[in-house]
Amino acid sequence: MKKPILQEGSADQGLVEQTIGGIRNFIRENQLLPGSLMPSETAMAAHLDVSRTVTREAFRALATLGIIEVSTGRRARVGAPDAAPLSTIIDHTVDMKELSIQQVLDVRRTLELRTAKLAALRRSEQQAREILEVSYRMMEAIDDPETLMELDIGFHELIAQSSGNSLYGILVGSFRVITKRTWLIGWKSRATIENRKGNILCHQRLAEAIMTQDASLAEETMTEHFDSASSVLLSAGIS
Repeated sequence: MKKPILQEGSADQGLVEQTIGGIRNFIRENQLLPGSLMPSETAMAAHLDVSRTVTREAFRALATLGIIEVSTGRRARVGAPDAAPLSTIIDHTVDMKELSIQQVLDVRRTLELRTAKLAALRRSEQQAREILEVSYRMMEAIDDPETLMELDIGFHELIAQSSGNSLYGILVGSFRVITKRTWLIGWKSRATIENRKGNILCHQRLAEAIMTQDASLAEETMTEHFDSASSVLLSAGIS
């Protein structure tokens, strides 16, 4: 009879990390996909020859990272790729003064010029229609900043998801939390209705360039958008 490496009620962090690696190897070797059922904690503990306590801690850590999804009374499932953990890291790095908002914008700009160009070349018809529809809804929400913010963030995420490279979707999605911290400040700095409409119309021109598959114009319009966003935040004192 195998003895658990640790007694119930204790969990050595080194062993938990090894167990996390073992669970990830299990997912990889069995070619499990998002939504696939995982073995129970008991079965996984037996498979890896560790205690249930260690396995439970490993499951919790993997759930925090979005690698698995856990819910009370149900077996865990393999999670879909999720930008949330990286988003938290970026937000924390800004809090620790190791990264500025303008530096975040610089990285976003580099990534999103590329996603705009790729989306124009690779998007499906449905994706192009969705991007264009969101740009129209943004104008309808011009007097509702909270709704407009969600539409704006979603607009950029849709473009990244239309690039044909899922990593761009994760990376652009990881800016959601930090963008929410500064979006309203930037919007309020656009003091006139003409400036605010101009910002939304820029999104519409970008959406139209993607719809017509004009990659050069899409990249050019995204450049215009980020130059404006950076300038607005600088004028609001955000560096």
